[in-house]
Amino acid sequence: MQRVLIIGASPKPDRYAYKALKMLQEYGHEVSLLAPNWETINGLPVYRNIADVPEPIDTVTLYVNPSRLGAYIDDLLSLKPRRVIFNPGTESDEAATQLVSQDIEALEACTLVLLRTEQFD
Repeated sequence: MQRVLIIGASPKPDRYAYKALKMLQEYGHEVSLLAPNWETINGLPVYRNIADVPEPIDTVTLYVNPSRLGAYIDDLLSLKPRRVIFNPGTESDEAATQLVSQDIEALEACTLVLLRTEQFD
């Protein structure tokens, strides 16, 4: 089991962030959520700031536009997760370079595919 933070969480069932939440829970992972617009999603608290997220976090999975990553990068570096997954559409060479420079794995992949193919851990 890993502790996973979803950045860009959504309560909308058609969103991949929501699908990731459900699948991560199905696979037994402990999930924390971060988003600016929600108080809770499926009974879980939604944090507005990375600094408020209970540590440690093993994996961060991103569901935000790359143009918004700059607002999170310093806090991500302070959080020191083992890895950050850039889901399709969230890729950022600049953010990935900053993470790797701090020994944080930056992985361009789909969380859902990693889970289904048993490559998440």
